Amino acid sequence: MKRLWIVLLTFVLLVGFIGCSSGGTSNIAPDDSDGNVDLSSPMNPTMPEDKSSGISEGSSDEMPAAMPENEKNLMPLEVHFLDVEQADCILIKTPGQKAVLIDSGKNTHEDTVVSYIKSQGIDTIDAVVGTHPHEDHIGGLDAVINSFNIGKIYMPKVSHTTKTFEDVLNAIDNKGLKVTTAFAGTNIEVDPDLKIEILAPNSHTYDEINNYSAVVKLTYKNTSFLFTGDAESVSEQEMISKGYDLKADVLKVGHHGSATSTTAQFLKKVSPDYVVISVGKDNRYGHPDNLVLNRLKTFGVEIFRTDEYGTVIATSDGETIKFDKKGDENI
Repeated sequence: MKRLWIVLLTFVLLVGFIGCSSGGTSNIAPDDSDGNVDLSSPMNPTMPEDKSSGISEGSSDEMPAAMPENEKNLMPLEVHFLDVEQADCILIKTPGQKAVLIDSGKNTHEDTVVSYIKSQGIDTIDAVVGTHPHEDHIGGLDAVINSFNIGKIYMPKVSHTTKTFEDVLNAIDNKGLKVTTAFAGTNIEVDPDLKIEILAPNSHTYDEINNYSAVVKLTYKNTSFLFTGDAESVSEQEMISKGYDLKADVLKVGHHGSATSTTAQFLKKVSPDYVVISVGKDNRYGHPDNLVLNRLKTFGVEIFRTDEYGTVIATSDGETIKFDKKGDENI
């Protein structure tokens, strides 16, 4: 009997011990039926990444807003017709803040031209065009080359036996630059928002140096400018015969308004709304010629003369063109 009681007591103690062990709390969070971590477990204070968004759930950080593609803060196009008396000098400031210079006035204007360009905050001229080797168009060019960083230089393939022309060539050589021949079909690439093309000269030999003039057309969106240097009727007729698109809102009248240029046929093809005549007051050549002035009036264009207004600035937003006198007030 005593042995029976001992066996029973041992059985009761063993059952109690097993019951206590199976009712204990585990320190390891069990896996759920999908094999994912139990997110309610205190052992997982950091939430897992939300694979659909790439952002950790519970994070306060937000993705920055996407910037619009090709966002640009473009400036307007500015074309400055400098008052260099009986000479030509045109400074172009592009929407992409590049600079183009067409001609540079006479030798006596070099300080004026350099100072004016610097006053516009320019230290690099991306393209320089010397339309032809007459002193009243390239006289200040050596000083410009010596004073600024220069991208490319465009000049027609014609020489001239003058000290002025020699000075320009020396300045180009001393800067380690090369001349790109200005000839019809050449494009000047400085700003993707602009199209700048050379439409003349179209021949390799002329009797008159003026006809070697590089004629440049600039197009900005729906506005355009045509700069003709001293191109005369021979060159004008060549451009017409070639079938070039000569239409332009603004025409820089050829050869300071001489009767040798701006023929009625050429003017009809260009069909400008505005013309600019770069000319000296009371000059000995009698420019602009009354024949040309009367022709311009017949075509109903608005005329801006540097001998009357001083430096003239045309500003384009790509749709409309406004003119200012010396940049101070609207004309």
